[in-house]
Amino acid sequence: MIALKVTNLSKTYRESSGDVHALDSVTFETETGEFLCFLGPTGCGKTTLLRAIAGLEKPDNGVVRIQSHPDGGEPVIGYVFQQGALFPWMSIFANLEFPLKAKRIVKDTRREKVESMLEMMGLSSFASSYPHQLSGGMQQRAALARSLVMEPDLLLMDEPFSSLDTRTSQELQENLRDLLKRASTTVLFVTHNIEEAVFMAGEIIVLGHRPGRIVRRETINLPESRSRLSDAFTEYLVSLRKTFESLVSGS
Repeated sequence: MIALKVTNLSKTYRESSGDVHALDSVTFETETGEFLCFLGPTGCGKTTLLRAIAGLEKPDNGVVRIQSHPDGGEPVIGYVFQQGALFPWMSIFANLEFPLKAKRIVKDTRREKVESMLEMMGLSSFASSYPHQLSGGMQQRAALARSLVMEPDLLLMDEPFSSLDTRTSQELQENLRDLLKRASTTVLFVTHNIEEAVFMAGEIIVLGHRPGRIVRRETINLPESRSRLSDAFTEYLVSLRKTFESLVSGS
């Protein structure tokens, strides 16, 4: 089943210093439960694309169609920002509970869902802590948990691990893959890190320099249990790096 269809999406920002053409006729679709990664150099429109899909940015042209929730209602959309965007005045428990309150889920069910998610994400002992009391990695883990506790139909992730050290980033990548095995959530993941894209994605779309256009779409045929040291993994890295370097060099 098609979870998301984007057709001819274009966006130009009008600025005093001149127009900035962010996206140009981006068209793609993805199926329910797919993990689709957008890979590209800085400034190629990846974040603009994600924000347009989320309804946070109005495109100049194009159409975004998101599959309805299985019960026929509006799709549930989660969004994980680069810096997490936790509410600093709320405990970690309250941060996770907030979107469930907004959906008017009853208190006992909210507590059950939050406690379960905290346990799965290794955050149970930090439930009463506040964001400033956690490391950057733990804050991002909590932000991810807050999005996942909503059981989103579509999860949008904008370079969520880019500010973390390599070890913490890889741990969260593995956590996310494990959690998504139990869900039918469709994920759109933005990054400029080729290794991260190959490890996480089922498919990768490479966007070219501004204005962002699709220059390559690649299915990642690797086992669920992925090794960054395998020959097949390295082949994807090298192939995608060649595409990436040609974009950077302008060749």
